[in-house]
Amino acid sequence: MREGFEASLIIGLILAYLVKTGQTEKHVQPVWIGVIAAAILSVLVGAILFLAVGEPEGSAAQIYEGTAMVLAASVLTWMVFWMRRQARTIGGNLRGQVSDAIQTGSAVALATVAFIAVGREGLETALFMFAATKDSGTTLTVIGGVLGLVSAAALGVLFYRGAIAINLRKFFTVTGMLVIALAAYLLFSGMHEFGEVGGGEALELGAPLLGLLYGSVFAWIFLRRPAAPAPADG
Repeated sequence: MREGFEASLIIGLILAYLVKTGQTEKHVQPVWIGVIAAAILSVLVGAILFLAVGEPEGSAAQIYEGTAMVLAASVLTWMVFWMRRQARTIGGNLRGQVSDAIQTGSAVALATVAFIAVGREGLETALFMFAATKDSGTTLTVIGGVLGLVSAAALGVLFYRGAIAINLRKFFTVTGMLVIALAAYLLFSGMHEFGEVGGGEALELGAPLLGLLYGSVFAWIFLRRPAAPAPADG
């Protein structure tokens, strides 16, 4: 839901700028083409992750899952802090990119702006769902993912139309902490997989401590930094 809501805010920013500048007639379609392309790419990446889990067996499967989980933990943590840094300027940057694309008259450039902005959130969503698959299974993960995305789309539409008010700063602070907690869990799970493969009992026993330390340190860093305005404020 968090990533879907971020994507809906980004789409809302782009569409609002097109409405404000009277450019909706010619330029809305490329935006939606970029959004759809980003969604397709995200689904493909998610499918590859899901299918790849089922291919290896034994130690190979554990090494693959452990490596994927550690990488996913790193990417998710980086994305949380990246979005926090970009929150002050993301609105202005998007409007600047959209303006440049309109001035050059390039539909491809405008579609690319939407594709990159939304695709970033989609790829992070694929990592979320991959992480949930190990404990919840594919069916429950897909159901949860679909419900989250539908909820995010509904919230995004209502927020864009002014039907609801959301404290975006608190929303992204709380969900950011949840992402860090998930990243810590992924690190723990990944190191545990490595321990089972041959890293020894020390690695298996130390995995929970490493995950707790990782989550605590990054949560402290995340909370101690002054909160930037949320994406829609920029």
